[in-house]
Amino acid sequence: MVAPPYDVIPDAALPTYEALSPFNVVRLTRPGRDYEGAARTFNDWLDRGILEPDPPSMYVHEVRFDGKRRRDLIAALRLQPYEDRVVLPHERTHPGPKEDRLALLRATNVSLEPLWFVYEGRATGLQQIIEVVSRRNPAVTFTGPEGTEHRLWVISDPALHAAIHAALETQTVLIADGHHRYETALAHADQVGGDPDSASRFTLALLTDLEDPGLEVLPTHRVLKAGVAVTGGEEKESLEQTLEAIHGRVAAGSYRDHRFQVLPLEGELAVVELHRQVIDNVLGKRSPEDFLLYTRDPAEAVRWVDEGVGSAAFFLDAADLHMVLKLAQEGKTLPQKSTYFHPKPPSGIVFFRLDPNRSL
Repeated sequence: MVAPPYDVIPDAALPTYEALSPFNVVRLTRPGRDYEGAARTFNDWLDRGILEPDPPSMYVHEVRFDGKRRRDLIAALRLQPYEDRVVLPHERTHPGPKEDRLALLRATNVSLEPLWFVYEGRATGLQQIIEVVSRRNPAVTFTGPEGTEHRLWVISDPALHAAIHAALETQTVLIADGHHRYETALAHADQVGGDPDSASRFTLALLTDLEDPGLEVLPTHRVLKAGVAVTGGEEKESLEQTLEAIHGRVAAGSYRDHRFQVLPLEGELAVVELHRQVIDNVLGKRSPEDFLLYTRDPAEAVRWVDEGVGSAAFFLDAADLHMVLKLAQEGKTLPQKSTYFHPKPPSGIVFFRLDPNRSL
């Protein structure tokens, strides 16, 4: 059974998912420190026919949510270091999550959930291929986390594989979700080795066209635990007015002492300029990560300030993905939690074995 990605399931919720089925994917993706146990479980499910190997395949994945539809391609993506400027990061990473994921990769040698990437597909012709494939009856349909509806089509035709490869061969891709796991996969590939075309030199990837109308990115708001008041903004009467006023602008909302403001910012992307022009100035040389709390619920940010959990809240509009890609292409890294792509692809749809003796 599928489950949300490993990094969005609280520890307290794991027993709930485990109780859903003895074959829930959290037994693989969230094994605690029993990484070897996860490897044994994966191999046991293969031996018992719970998991069935596919012939060489790609997949079209569709998710329906909130009246919207997004279609993705699931395939193996060649791992390349950032300096090659083919796979582009846009957020900073921290060592802790990478250590856990690397230990799991070492034990299992399996890419257990797809990393999420976006690409500029307007001129690739890939959308037409996905459209043709999705006219068939899907191989799998299921209901996922948060009531999302999913369909999956298998692409096993080598001619279509070649056409998809040609469409994407010259594309750069932006990491949408999975920065830590991508860097972990790079480290694992270096340790395992293998020829350039070995499966161990790839990762399982979910790729979404930047122009897909169902591609949704949500803002993450900030609550500052300490610092002086920020003044000089446009006064607003309510949270609703504040959020409406920052929409489509390079601006941020703020809340402190029961007062709302809109802070106009100079630059291209509000989240970057909020940190550069406001938060960094308030904190000086202190690390922002020691003084920031994050939430996607703006009302929760207000409540935290009112309860004294933080001293000020800052509100953001959803980031412009074309601008995020532009800055990534320029080699610029955004602050942590600058984007939240929604809904995340559930884990357990497809697995990819990282066998150094198998060529793709």
